[in-house]
Amino acid sequence: MTNPVPHLRIARPSRDLAAAERFWVSGLGLDVLWHSTATGPGTHDLLMVGWPAAHWHLELVGGATLAAGPTPTEEDLLVLYLDGPVDDDLVRKLERAGGTRVSAGPYWDRWGVTVADPDGYRLVLSTRGWSNG
Repeated sequence: MTNPVPHLRIARPSRDLAAAERFWVSGLGLDVLWHSTATGPGTHDLLMVGWPAAHWHLELVGGATLAAGPTPTEEDLLVLYLDGPVDDDLVRKLERAGGTRVSAGPYWDRWGVTVADPDGYRLVLSTRGWSNG
């Protein structure tokens, strides 16, 4: 591999890109990196969100031509390791933006807060830190 820090894209379908944008942008504080509307057959509405300096972004695909809707399971987790306490104001902000606080089991309930997005996918705000080193 030539680049030791490749960029990661997490792509998933969304029933309602406006609701998803409220959750991820207004709630969590991500930036809209790209937004487009389907222009013809075989294209989709797209919303890409993330932090500009991060090595990842979330791509949400929606619109009338969406072939498969969201099918989240309890194991579909996007975990953000905060390496510190979860801000209660952030959790309330996520809830006001359409999220629902849920249990993700004993481990994640002990080490963070889990909020389901409007499509039912789970975001875990973990109090733990992480390093691959």
